[in-house]
Amino acid sequence: MALFNFNRPSDYLDAAREMADSNRPTLARLLAEEAADRTSDPAEKARILAGFPGGSLQKDN
Repeated sequence: MALFNFNRPSDYLDAAREMADSNRPTLARLLAEEAADRTSDPAEKARILAGFPGGSLQKDN
């Protein structure tokens, strides 16, 4: 597993992809949601979340 430095939305998205590839869909979705939350463009947010299906897992949603 790679070591990640989480400073940008793309960092969260990279980690989400790695979690999805290692069969950890729940963690992948949470990381994708964090990436989407840190993205200002609504279209990009929707694209990110579409790549990681499922309902929101965030408590304060």
